[in-house]
Amino acid sequence: MEAFKKQLNYFINIKIKGNNLIDSIIAENIPVPFLSLLIDDCIMNGKDYNAGGARYNTSYIQGVGLGSLTDMLTAIRYNVFDQKKYTLTQLLEAAADDFEGHDALRNDLLNHTPKYGNDDDYADAQAVWIFNLFYEAVNGRPTVKGGHFRINMLPTTSHVYFGSMMEASPDGRKARKPLSEGISPFQGADRKGPTAVILSAAKIDHLKTGGTLLNQKFNPSLLEDERGLGALVQLIRAYFRMDGHHIQFNVVTAKTLREAQKHPEDHKDLIVRVAGYSDYFNDLGEELQNEIIRRTEHAEF
Repeated sequence: MEAFKKQLNYFINIKIKGNNLIDSIIAENIPVPFLSLLIDDCIMNGKDYNAGGARYNTSYIQGVGLGSLTDMLTAIRYNVFDQKKYTLTQLLEAAADDFEGHDALRNDLLNHTPKYGNDDDYADAQAVWIFNLFYEAVNGRPTVKGGHFRINMLPTTSHVYFGSMMEASPDGRKARKPLSEGISPFQGADRKGPTAVILSAAKIDHLKTGGTLLNQKFNPSLLEDERGLGALVQLIRAYFRMDGHHIQFNVVTAKTLREAQKHPEDHKDLIVRVAGYSDYFNDLGEELQNEIIRRTEHAEF
């Protein structure tokens, strides 16, 4: 965890330096006079919007893969340090082999290790630690426009691209596969229902962010009657009472989505919630389609 902390701070420093350099270049070379007319205080300050003329100049840095990072550190803590089932070398070698020939070890990682999204304090402690570390590394750092950097966790679909660049990881995830999206649990890791998910997600302090994104998927049968709809209303209200920021739903079965992959001509009007936005399922890339299919399909509250 100390090594992770060192690396995170190292790359945050690079990220902030890069952002400030880019913003300086934009301020000098790409003025936006029409936008500056419409944004409060640009005229009064005599400065272009891109040069810091606006009243508010906050810049946000996106956090990606909280669920994946949590499960990675939890897997190491649980299996190597606490339970002592494997050595760190064994875990590294298995990941380097993309878990080929390490079926028993991967099964332990996937099915016998605490996971974020199940209201499990052992796993969720890593989520809170990572979140606070990210917040402390970024929050309040100055921007070149006279504002400050803040954090949010609204990364839309970048978890798919980032995963495609990464080797296998100690949570049992195979190489090149997507990371978790938003602040959602890793796809399929949440096994104790939607209430457990929001209880896990609410353990981080959403008020310290510019926004968070939590996705859930429901079987349509769950919302066929007033009881199910009422339960969904209460789930949303409970999440917001715990200062949750943004929760969204797909109400569709994995079976329907797989049929749409095979026969897109029969599902031209199928719209899904992706990550902060909706899109036609047929217009999504195959890897993003598969990521939505893999999300846990809750059938009861």
